[in-house]
Amino acid sequence: MPTENNYFAHKTAVIDEACEIGEGTKIWHFSHIMSDCKIGKECNIGQNVVVSPGVILGKNVKIQNNVSIYTGVICEDDVFLGPSMVFTNVTNPRSAVIRRGQYETTIVKKGASIGANATIVCGHNIGKFAFIGAGAVVTKEVKDYALVVGNPAKQIGWMSEYGQRLNFDENGTAVCSESKEIYKLENDNVIKL
Repeated sequence: MPTENNYFAHKTAVIDEACEIGEGTKIWHFSHIMSDCKIGKECNIGQNVVVSPGVILGKNVKIQNNVSIYTGVICEDDVFLGPSMVFTNVTNPRSAVIRRGQYETTIVKKGASIGANATIVCGHNIGKFAFIGAGAVVTKEVKDYALVVGNPAKQIGWMSEYGQRLNFDENGTAVCSESKEIYKLENDNVIKL
């Protein structure tokens, strides 16, 4: 049932006042969109998702079931958040110590994908088109196009914008097997040509 704002919200979703939701966005069963968050156009927010105050989601962000996006998280356009992945926003939480106002910022840059059950420890940005493997625990910055897996997450390669593994030749050049786009590896950084 689309609303007057041209987005869809399932009847079980809770949407607080003073949040911005872009046209074409879909919000599914039992999700909670809290006040003062900004959600871009054409996003898909799965079942049992919480979007906390101050969160910013770009356009076409896909959030699978059971994800909580806490204050301090910013997702740029075309980000994919896999089922039950986890963000944190305080590095040293204690039940008896109030740390509101000490939330750290985590930016997930354009086109990045975070796999199912991965954990992103706050304050560590995810580079554009990076690929975080399922179950990975990210404890440091992730470079653009990097493929990281494990606990703690370690980089094991590079990914194209189409999500294909890049294999660089002796000249530091790789071609995406799907898109045929060309990438260059220089000084341990990847750029698309």
